[in-house]
Amino acid sequence: MADSTHPVRDMVAIGASAGGVPVLRELLSRLTPGFPGTLFIVVHRSPFHRSHLAEVIRGRTRHAVTEPRDGEKIEHGHVYLAPRDLHLLIGNGAMRLQRGPKEHFTRPAVDPLFRSLATAYRARVVGIVLSGGGYDGGAGLQAIKAAGGIALVQRPEDSTAPSMPRYAIAADRIDGVLNVRELATAIGALMRGQAWSTTRTAS
Repeated sequence: MADSTHPVRDMVAIGASAGGVPVLRELLSRLTPGFPGTLFIVVHRSPFHRSHLAEVIRGRTRHAVTEPRDGEKIEHGHVYLAPRDLHLLIGNGAMRLQRGPKEHFTRPAVDPLFRSLATAYRARVVGIVLSGGGYDGGAGLQAIKAAGGIALVQRPEDSTAPSMPRYAIAADRIDGVLNVRELATAIGALMRGQAWSTTRTAS
């Protein structure tokens, strides 16, 4: 049951790079299928080679993990993965795929997704930065925070490549710095508009 004092935050965007795929697999394994929200994922990936990344991330879970088509409508309970060499943007209840300029030397990049969700859904958005090199996602989390959303980061000490989480923490005040189990718990509570807190917040 939703808590009337807490807004439903049902649009969850996750950014990852090096070391992020195993974390995503574990995170999805801890989420109940049919969750009352939508997950959008950007993983830095090669633009040159086809892969089965959606199937790899889904693993043995029963979640629907797909690469969306341009203009596809958003559905709750789904996990959408940005396709190779295309930025994933959100607006007007649909997903747009754009081959715009690379950001942080990559396409897809995390920041375009985070910014577009912040503009479209404001306080309904949860942004999460997982393991990865570089600093993609930090500016996008600031946009989500400015719009009233929630910013979470994987614990750097649990990350294979801690640069992205560390930069996000340094760039702005983060609502939680969590391990994978705690991230899954937070996502479930936030999607349902329930009270959520952690003792492991960034200073």
